[in-house]
Amino acid sequence: MATLTFKYSVRDKTGKVISGKLEGESREAVSNKLRSMGYIILNLSEDRLAALNKIQFGTTVKAKDITIFSRQFATMINAGLSLTKCLNILAGQSESKELREIIGQVGRDVEAGQSLSEALAKHSKVFPPIFINMVKAGETGGVLDEVLNRLADHFESENALKGKIKSAMTYPIAMLGLVLVILAAMMVFVVPTFQKMFSDMGGELPLPTQILVNISEGVRGLPGLIFVVTVVVVIFAFKRWVATESGRYIWDGIKLRMPAVGTLVRKIALARFTRTFGTLVSAGVPILSALDIVGDTAGNEVVARAVKKVRSAIKEGETIAKPLGESNVFPSMLVQMIAVGEETGALDTMLNKIADFYDEEVAAGVDGLTSLIEPMMMATLGVVVGGMVIALYMPMFQMITLVN
Repeated sequence: MATLTFKYSVRDKTGKVISGKLEGESREAVSNKLRSMGYIILNLSEDRLAALNKIQFGTTVKAKDITIFSRQFATMINAGLSLTKCLNILAGQSESKELREIIGQVGRDVEAGQSLSEALAKHSKVFPPIFINMVKAGETGGVLDEVLNRLADHFESENALKGKIKSAMTYPIAMLGLVLVILAAMMVFVVPTFQKMFSDMGGELPLPTQILVNISEGVRGLPGLIFVVTVVVVIFAFKRWVATESGRYIWDGIKLRMPAVGTLVRKIALARFTRTFGTLVSAGVPILSALDIVGDTAGNEVVARAVKKVRSAIKEGETIAKPLGESNVFPSMLVQMIAVGEETGALDTMLNKIADFYDEEVAAGVDGLTSLIEPMMMATLGVVVGGMVIALYMPMFQMITLVN
């Protein structure tokens, strides 16, 4: 059953009037919950605006906003402020309007008697499972400030990894876009001008020039429109297919086997796996619960399925390292280091060291891939544009030869 949001006004045991919002399956369920908390209900009504606000397809909150929130929250708790006081202060500080509203709602839920992890779990589009589970572990162990600092470190590492990949791909994508724009401009504007001149000159065009003219006519006519529509349909169909579990598994497997790129994709997935796993274990999250979260955050369905098999093996009494080694997904170096971590009781430390290693490997791999792509893109641009120019001027060269 869908949950509803109710606005309430109650009086506590000291006579103080408290107002806020609370979610529940029905008015009666919310009313019973408030009474069980020792409140006398003064007013209780459904919040229609909150119901409308729930109809959304995504979130505008960035990982950077969550990182700052975690760091500031940890600092305030370490300073001795209460949870509600921290949340009230943080609700007015975030640059994200959506996050400010969510923090305010979390603060009201905590003030109404819910635990922090329960209040955060209502906003799963903003706070990922790793955040909620680690906060829950921090509440249980009484080390919430330490856990929030670890979360901030984790998200900073994730952001740094994404930043390296994004910055490395910016130049190749920009170059590819430039090539496409130049090609389109030449086909639509330049080639037709030369085509008119060729027709006035008469005679048979050289094969490369004729091919270029035919392509230009196709781009500007019905075939060009059909081609664009076909590309859009293919891209849409591909995205729908990749969104399915089987399609994502096949595509992720293909990415892992791609020359040059596959090695980098594998290292990125392993960096995320070890970083997330290490962060959860260090926060005191049980191994089986941690593996549930790690499988979903690896970013690769092949790795995620391997983690699920590892979890099943551990549930039956196996160590972590043995099923990892049998999966044929994780390198032997990673498996051996995890085995050492298990034996020495320092699994979280070992996982974080492995994550640091793979972060460095990803950075080096991205730099190497970029240095390989850049000259290839420049050469492609030169060959394509130069070939088109030569094809356009070939009839003129023939005329000059005939005149001489």
